[in-house]
Amino acid sequence: MPYHYLDEGQGDPVVMVHGNPTWSFYYRNLVISLKENYRTIVPDHFGCGLSAKPDENQYGFTLKDRVQDLTQFLDQLNIQKKITLILHDWGGMIGLACALENLKQIKQIILMNTAGFFPPQGRKIPLRLRVIRDLKPFANFCVLRLNLFARAALLMAPHNSLSRKVKCGLIAPYNAPLNRLATLKFVQDIPLIASDPSYALVTKVDKNLYRLTDIPFLFLWGKHDFVFSMPYFNEWQKRFPKAQFHLFNNAGHYVLEDVPDQIIFLIKKFLKNKA
Repeated sequence: MPYHYLDEGQGDPVVMVHGNPTWSFYYRNLVISLKENYRTIVPDHFGCGLSAKPDENQYGFTLKDRVQDLTQFLDQLNIQKKITLILHDWGGMIGLACALENLKQIKQIILMNTAGFFPPQGRKIPLRLRVIRDLKPFANFCVLRLNLFARAALLMAPHNSLSRKVKCGLIAPYNAPLNRLATLKFVQDIPLIASDPSYALVTKVDKNLYRLTDIPFLFLWGKHDFVFSMPYFNEWQKRFPKAQFHLFNNAGHYVLEDVPDQIIFLIKKFLKNKA
């Protein structure tokens, strides 16, 4: 199956991993800003962006599958230098799981509104996600037929209004029921109990995050995130006390859309200082 990715520029490799329901388009401004001095690599997960859109008979759509995809992809590129990871949303769990299996290849990690652990402080996932996760016939109709998940994200994920052009870009790949299957499966793969398919892998990542504490970390966080709210940010601060943290009061889950100039400035500074 075709696995689409951007590979632009030369220099130290910077790999950006997107979440749901975004795709490589989410990192467009960062790629443009970094590619003069870095090799920017941005894959689209299967079912997302311009990658193949398999059905459930062709692909598993679990966290394990996503981690395996990313690991194999990076192996095929045969990158000789250590990698900087930039991770957002589901890209965080996927990228961190990959990093834990390939510690010697990781130079530093930049995280934006994501998790590497179960919901902290006994928090529950938002009701709208729980409905999509558990009420499958209803969710199938709403997400696959009406595209409500991706459409709702255009309004709920940013703190500031997106332009019409950006909205069209973010939602462009999800233009037919089959093309929306991955956006549904990402939500249905959120593990909450031990019998869920991805529970064991999230547990493994959660328990092994400490192995990454000697790697330089930069956290760039939108305060107004309806999923990865402030308890997630606080949990990251507890687990990575040596990391750099930046909280943006005028940004939400799509932090790179809300405050792109500030994010790009801080990432460039971080990369330069760690060169």
